[in-house]
Amino acid sequence: MASYQRILLKLSGESLMGADRYGINTETLLRYASEIKTVADTGVQIGIVIGGGNIFRGLSGVDRGFDRVKGDQMGMLATVINSLALQSALQSLGVRAATLTAIGMEPLGERYAREKAIDYMQRGTVVIMAGGTGNPFFTTDTGAALRGIETEAGILLKGTRVDGVYTADPEKDPAAQKYTSLTFDEAYAKNLRIMDLTAFTLCRENRLPIIVFDMNAEGNLLRVVRGEAVGTLIS
Repeated sequence: MASYQRILLKLSGESLMGADRYGINTETLLRYASEIKTVADTGVQIGIVIGGGNIFRGLSGVDRGFDRVKGDQMGMLATVINSLALQSALQSLGVRAATLTAIGMEPLGERYAREKAIDYMQRGTVVIMAGGTGNPFFTTDTGAALRGIETEAGILLKGTRVDGVYTADPEKDPAAQKYTSLTFDEAYAKNLRIMDLTAFTLCRENRLPIIVFDMNAEGNLLRVVRGEAVGTLIS
């Protein structure tokens, strides 16, 4: 039995690289699509936001001389590429999927509208929301928080390479301890960088709980949706 009727899944663009150094790893993409299909088959309504860091990151472009606004716009386009790739992978598995874009990009995707996204999800279509918020200076974490709130998701699931939130970076500090749950206030006080501050504040003020979990562990997404103790819950 699923614990959530509707979820917002946030995936990083970097996660799509798999073992590669750049771009989209086909094996990883299809594995993610399979995990999402398993959850979709249970009847859970799914919205997805993907980052674009495997292709281009706006802030890194600034370091190389790009204008910040243009750099962020290029990052938005990178999220559209990733979203179309995931849509195609899902459809190859027989899953109904649609890409909605924050800026007009027909025929690549339909223009995002809250009512349209909810209607699609209620009819069993996985909705991938691309282009961030459509504005520069906002991350895809903020885009995920905003879309989760707008579409009335029950939970924001942040799929990462680690199995939760730790006292320190577990990839660098073997003594790091994992949190099973935190309040928003505790996460603020401990200065834990779960999401960027704007995204985190949006979730806090609108009471949208977050679960940080390892998306690369087979079956984890389904376990999270079923309410099993996976990852770290922030509420």
